[in-house]
Amino acid sequence: MSLDFKTIDDLELKDKTVLLRVDINSPVNPHTGEILDDTRLKLHAETIDELASMDAKIVILAHQSRPGKKDFTTLEMHAELLSDVVGRPVKYVEDIFGRAARDEISKMEKGDIILLENVRFYSEEILKREPSIQAETHLVKKLSPLIDYYINDAFAAAHRSQPSLVGFAVKLPSAAGRVMERELKVLYSALENVKRPCIYMLGGVKVDDSIKVMDNVLKKGSADYILTTGLVANVFLRAAKVDIGKCNEKVIKNRGYGNLIKVAGKLMKKFKEKILIPVDVAVCKDDKRVDVSIKNIPNFPIYDIGIETIKIYAKKIRDARTIVANGPAGVFENPEFSIGTEDLLNAISSSDGFSIIGGGHLAAAAVQMGFDDGIDHISSGGGAAISLLAGEELPAVKVLCEHAK
Repeated sequence: MSLDFKTIDDLELKDKTVLLRVDINSPVNPHTGEILDDTRLKLHAETIDELASMDAKIVILAHQSRPGKKDFTTLEMHAELLSDVVGRPVKYVEDIFGRAARDEISKMEKGDIILLENVRFYSEEILKREPSIQAETHLVKKLSPLIDYYINDAFAAAHRSQPSLVGFAVKLPSAAGRVMERELKVLYSALENVKRPCIYMLGGVKVDDSIKVMDNVLKKGSADYILTTGLVANVFLRAAKVDIGKCNEKVIKNRGYGNLIKVAGKLMKKFKEKILIPVDVAVCKDDKRVDVSIKNIPNFPIYDIGIETIKIYAKKIRDARTIVANGPAGVFENPEFSIGTEDLLNAISSSDGFSIIGGGHLAAAAVQMGFDDGIDHISSGGGAAISLLAGEELPAVKVLCEHAK
């Protein structure tokens, strides 16, 4: 898919009413409602401030968590914090598309910013359907007549086909916000205009996602090497007929990944030397780290890659011109087993290559360990970034492109 969507640069927004979809879904204390991390709010502040500086009237649409979760709450605190982050008043409106919301929009003057209520309080927002169907929902039909332009800046939710993400682009002139624009340009460039050697470091516990990414980038020829870590590495070790111990096999089965061992084996057979697996691992014995060769893994939980593997992987990273990483190498929250994640992040941040981290736990580790300044791009959307790298279409992006003409 070519990136032929419109951006803010293509629009004349002075005195126009703009519906801006953002993703400010944040960790929230369920007891106090306090927002524990304002990273996503700061991320979207650039788009919001730019629109306000252009004298647009900005109507923000966003979500927080989903029904049934303890942090599924109103956006009142988000509006307060957003006001501080943007440095402009952001008015919270306790309504989504009812009379109160529509009246507030009608009264807006240029430069005004309002934040409507959590869009997931509205039941149709949970349904995933085609954009043409989502364009006929009550949300889209009620708000569209009051809006001049729709801008989608919610890259982190771009893999979802929900009314607030795909419906408005069918009805209104639309564009990508700065976060969406930046994410797409960087990630598509990593796939289409890759500088070599290109390394993908795939770890963490989401083995199914990593295998999809691996399959796509190896088939496309985008990746020269795949470095496996975390639970992903354990699945590939098992596929290579390595005895990883019954307790580690049980973890793979309990997570529903038993069927992926055969898939991993086929990938290794097809791409041979391109997929690297650990030569040693660190197991947890009596709460202590013990590094062992893969030739003799005892029946203890594997919590990290081993020291020799770290050396091999770090050299590959240092020699690379493009590095894409997703998922930690081990249980980095435990200092005994943070070495793999920390040393590889250090190698990535000090590398001369262009580096991308796909959000999620590895991004959190990079910030926690102080390596984030050395990473060229930390994605704001783990799920969306992985879907894109796996070769899947992002519904919210597809509709922006289709209706840009």
